[in-house]
Amino acid sequence: MQIKIVNQSKHPLPQYATSLSAGVDLRANLAEPVTMLPLERKMIPTGLFIELPEGYEAQIRPRSGLAIKKGITVLNSPGTIDADYRGEICVILINLSNEPFVIEDGERICQMVIAAHGQAEWIEAEELSETDRGAGGFGHTGKH
Repeated sequence: MQIKIVNQSKHPLPQYATSLSAGVDLRANLAEPVTMLPLERKMIPTGLFIELPEGYEAQIRPRSGLAIKKGITVLNSPGTIDADYRGEICVILINLSNEPFVIEDGERICQMVIAAHGQAEWIEAEELSETDRGAGGFGHTGKH
């Protein structure tokens, strides 16, 4: 699949790390370092703009290394970029650690996964079909 991208950052285009990678790392595009205090959230620019094909979205997800080592994650995870959005990709990060974290220009801050999706046609009904689970919610299926 080919996707148009405008790169207004100082960094190379996102690349897949391996031939089987699902996502590409996005980098912070900053004029100066940004410090995030504990429990602080900030929107970090990437300098990237994309044109997705109809029927696709870009999902913004945390990087596991930043999450486990530094407590930094994507707040609205996964964030969704719709096919008709043409603005800059910015990432909402939150510092869930007890220590300040400094984001440097060019730092890999998240992953972006391109995924196909459909749109539902809602059919109003009076009732739904029966299943074994029924209306059972969280934890309903028990431990195995």
